[in-house]
Amino acid sequence: MPVRIPGRRTGIRVRRETARVGVTVANLSILKNDRAKAIRFSTLSAICRELDCQPGDPLTFSV
Repeated sequence: MPVRIPGRRTGIRVRRETARVGVTVANLSILKNDRAKAIRFSTLSAICRELDCQPGDPLTFSV
């Protein structure tokens, strides 16, 4: 059950945003490229803080 944060919708540019979000380039890239199996609440919170959104907004559930 992957968790996906689509780059088109969020506008995340991996290298530029990692410092502001507080996650590594590798982890943000995994999230952006639909390879994540899970996401920590702290990571989701940091992403939503930077994107000014709610936690459910950038997530897409797929099986």
